[in-house]
Amino acid sequence: MARIRISGIVNDSIVDGPGLRYTIFTQGCPHHCEGCHNPHTHSYKGGKKISFRKIKKDILSNPLLQGVTLSGGDPFVQAKNLIPVAKFIKEQGLELACYTGYMFEVLSSGKLPFARELLSYIDVLIDGKFILAQKSLNLKFKGSANQRTIDVQSSLSQGKIVLMTDPRWA
Repeated sequence: MARIRISGIVNDSIVDGPGLRYTIFTQGCPHHCEGCHNPHTHSYKGGKKISFRKIKKDILSNPLLQGVTLSGGDPFVQAKNLIPVAKFIKEQGLELACYTGYMFEVLSSGKLPFARELLSYIDVLIDGKFILAQKSLNLKFKGSANQRTIDVQSSLSQGKIVLMTDPRWA
């Protein structure tokens, strides 16, 4: 099984989505947004490699988890390697959220390898590059006003963007 290059993991985050979450910060990002919160994640050679087995063990060891968040870097850079992780997360009945600088339209188009398959497991997607001029501390779980909080499963089934209405996210 392929290993995932990560910048780090937070076992019990309360800032990367509602409830207690396991957050995986992937390594590697093509966007290089001005004012990025995690610029150390941009290099494709930084961080360290971690096994799916380690992630699985961490998640199973915490019965209080309400969800898992993929952040970065940009998780879609490693979409192929994250698919087994995402599948496992959903098998555990946990909510899966993901932050990406890519737009949903690009991810769902099939233009990026394995992106659509990874999307098929994601519940909530915060898409769009961080734009420093649109930064706001009043936004729930996102950094700039251009970013959207998308209900991925509804969007995929309806063939159009459906914004998240769940008050925990919206």
